[in-house]
Amino acid sequence: MKVLVTGGTGYIGSHTAVALLEAGHDVVLLDNLSNSKEEVAGRIGGLAGRAAPFVCADLLDRAAIGRVLAGGFDAVVHFAALKAVGESVRIPLRYYENNVTGTLNLLHAMEAAGCRNIVFSSSATVYGDPASLPIREDFPLSATNPYGRTKLAVEEILKDLHASDPRWNAILLRYFNPVGAHASGRIGEDPNGIPNNLVPYIARVAAGQLPELTVFGNDYPTPDGTGIRDYIHVVDLANGHLRAIEKLASSPGLVAYNLGTGAGTSVLEMVAAFSRACGSRIPFRIAARRPGDIAACYADPSKARAELGWEAKLGVDEMCADTWRWQRWCAGLDAGA
Repeated sequence: MKVLVTGGTGYIGSHTAVALLEAGHDVVLLDNLSNSKEEVAGRIGGLAGRAAPFVCADLLDRAAIGRVLAGGFDAVVHFAALKAVGESVRIPLRYYENNVTGTLNLLHAMEAAGCRNIVFSSSATVYGDPASLPIREDFPLSATNPYGRTKLAVEEILKDLHASDPRWNAILLRYFNPVGAHASGRIGEDPNGIPNNLVPYIARVAAGQLPELTVFGNDYPTPDGTGIRDYIHVVDLANGHLRAIEKLASSPGLVAYNLGTGAGTSVLEMVAAFSRACGSRIPFRIAARRPGDIAACYADPSKARAELGWEAKLGVDEMCADTWRWQRWCAGLDAGA
């Protein structure tokens, strides 16, 4: 298949592009480089042994997106979005414009080009604060922050679109907390500025680039008082997108899948795991809870296992070891693996 990957030089997009290329698909990368670097496109090609053309464009530029889609594609994997919960609380209008309006522009361009197959990068945030755990795909949907509401809004748009025209096939991948990096140490999560997510922040503390980790809340109703999340290795996640692309060939209509490990890890447990990976203590301090955060969130991934033939294979220790290898390479601490 010929696949357009929006947000293709970003964290999850880059790993998915490698998986797609290695599986024999043709890939075009699209990104506005607001939180990634163009050089990643070259690294993707180097890892996969096949080049992926790169287009610098913003989904808010409807004309530019139309020109890209006019090139003819079988499917789109849509990652391009702002993704930080805390930031979305501070600047909600930017999140709604980028994540929702950008997706509408993409869907208009796909419709005009006759491309009606999409894999959407959704999130476990669409479950809000779940009444029970683990979370299944048939749980009630809600959101506790603007970021989550943008993901929920796009899911609803795709449901309405499929209902209006059954030629549309949309797979909603609700994934939990992606971490880790490619085993080569050549691509990984490299946000511009100070990271908003836990593991890349820990990695920069370990590398001496940040003084300490702030743990937001130690009074949650969890065993150690810190928030529990279902961390999934980004390579496992990329393989989930590959399986979803393959599923599109069967015209599945609209279907949602959780991509997670089915196990929860607390913030302090992740700090301990990263300390093992890097061989040193991670300094941290406790602060108040952040608005919009919940106590615990982890998946029931059995539907993806049954229908996509997919399951997570890599654990927390591999996630931390691969992140540390990537961080050391980024920081120039060694040449990487």
